[in-house]
Amino acid sequence: MVNADRLAHRAFLAGMVFKGADGCLELIGAIALFVTARPEIQHLVAWLTREELTEDPNDFFAAHAVSMAQHLTAGTQHFAAAYLLVHGAIKLALVVGLLRGLRWMFPVALIVLTAFIGYQLYRLSHVPSWALGLFTLLDVVVVALIAREWRAEDTRAAPRLSV
Repeated sequence: MVNADRLAHRAFLAGMVFKGADGCLELIGAIALFVTARPEIQHLVAWLTREELTEDPNDFFAAHAVSMAQHLTAGTQHFAAAYLLVHGAIKLALVVGLLRGLRWMFPVALIVLTAFIGYQLYRLSHVPSWALGLFTLLDVVVVALIAREWRAEDTRAAPRLSV
């Protein structure tokens, strides 16, 4: 494996670690949202942002976090929990399949992650969010790494003709 291929493979592995960790955090977040009452979420957000808002009452992130927690409805909370649960479980399944070398998982991962990107772009067009924009950009990079790794796997698996 030449240096560029080795570097690309390492980037693919790093992307899988990132996606796997992201999937685990989404599952943890889903469970937390399912078992935590809205007033407790509001109290936690207020406690986490209290010091920052004391220093700067106009802090963009802290003020928005408090506002989001205050406007959290049961429906939004349950939707977010279900979304994180499904999204996290799918990501973990894809990562495990790709790292186990299941060749059929490459096109599945590309299709599923591209669909996630499409949904995220739709959401961004309606509700702009720097965080979602950043995660979408990272997802695009991961899709590119998966596609490159799939091509590399095909090249390694192809029979060599000797002349």
